[in-house]
Amino acid sequence: MDALLLARAQFAANITFHILFPTITIALGWALLFMRLRWLRTRDDGWLMAYRFWTKVFALTFALGVVSGIVMSFQFGTNWPGFMERAGNVAGPLLGYEVLTAFFLEATFLGVMLFGHGRVSERAHLIATFLVAFGTTMSAFWILALNSWMHTPAGVELRGGEFFVLSWFEVIFNPSFPYRLVHTLLASGLTVAFVLAGVSAWQLLRGKANASTPKSMRLGLTVGAILIPLQILAGDMHGLNTLQHQPAKVAAMEGLWDTERGVPLLLFAVPDEKARTNHFEIGVPNGASLILKHDPQGEIKGLNEFKGAHPPVAPVFYAFRLMVGVGMLMLLCSWLGLWLLRRRGWQASALPRPLLWGLAGMTFSGWVATLSGWYVTEIGRQPYMVYGLLRVDQVASNVPSPYIAFTLAMYITVYVALLAAYISVVKHMAEKPVDMPALPGAPQPAPVRHSTGAQA
Repeated sequence: MDALLLARAQFAANITFHILFPTITIALGWALLFMRLRWLRTRDDGWLMAYRFWTKVFALTFALGVVSGIVMSFQFGTNWPGFMERAGNVAGPLLGYEVLTAFFLEATFLGVMLFGHGRVSERAHLIATFLVAFGTTMSAFWILALNSWMHTPAGVELRGGEFFVLSWFEVIFNPSFPYRLVHTLLASGLTVAFVLAGVSAWQLLRGKANASTPKSMRLGLTVGAILIPLQILAGDMHGLNTLQHQPAKVAAMEGLWDTERGVPLLLFAVPDEKARTNHFEIGVPNGASLILKHDPQGEIKGLNEFKGAHPPVAPVFYAFRLMVGVGMLMLLCSWLGLWLLRRRGWQASALPRPLLWGLAGMTFSGWVATLSGWYVTEIGRQPYMVYGLLRVDQVASNVPSPYIAFTLAMYITVYVALLAAYISVVKHMAEKPVDMPALPGAPQPAPVRHSTGAQA
């Protein structure tokens, strides 16, 4: 394997591990704020127990996100020095804004959120929770502004191979940024919705439920049922925007080689890049043209229009279908779960065990959908670093491939171990009773055990 491919694989390994954690913290911060407000409004100890448990999960997730983010940022200098040399005038300030306006905000008030309850006023603690949630969203704002600019560059000019900013407004609010931001925030919300529902289902199955479990279950299913239709709509709009600005990516997503009218929506196929054709196609006639052009006979450009300048087809093609497939499972599980929960008087313990097992199995389904979508986005940008203006092979370092291969193996080993540890710790916390020291207005709750061994 050459150094360029290894460098791409190493960055892919880093971003794959890193993105798992912001995907949870972005929306979980707002879920914590909701739980906090519900407790202040109702003084129901179940909400306070939920807040305390999920605050611990947030802190663990935030820590891993910070560690992996630092490693990833170093790779801009080690593996991709040419990118910062040429695009540093754009990337440097945007990354700096993310640190100054988002990371510092999160890090400063996270301590108050974690350890301040009972030590600061309720208002101060509520404000700290809000600022942490706001900080996570601002972090997504700046990172996605940079990432979107790399896909749809605007507001810059090239001088001697270096990018100079003409308009920061156009750089930040580039053509794909609004769609990418909304799509990512909704993905985070869905990820957290299924983490809430899945962990709650696991607690019920293991007989470890407490007063917070039904509240987390209801919140997760409700958020999931509301957000998945919005995500489908946002995804459609994002796809139309991608068709306008990155038609080669859309052609790879659809497995379309020749420019055609009335393009079928392929449910399955085996793309063959050497023969520039597909095998074993199963499709819906005119489906892709109808979705992308809103016209059953709409014309879509094929990959043969972009020879030498289109992404690898198979990874984009399969990742897109995996993302859509997981999204459909989310739609089914959230709507069915919420309907059954409502039918059974909002009693989470009354949900059928097959559904609970299904929700437990879907706990981290948001990770699968997010990573699939991220692969479609990033692999679909190839062979460009800045789409249409700067190729990946122009900015890679000259580090020998054995060195990159060694560090790649080390990264993967450490990341697999950390991910296994993270899931194990979340499982352990879910099965451990919540510590509830007495606070004004928050007496120690007494969980009620049923004869089945589960708790209400």
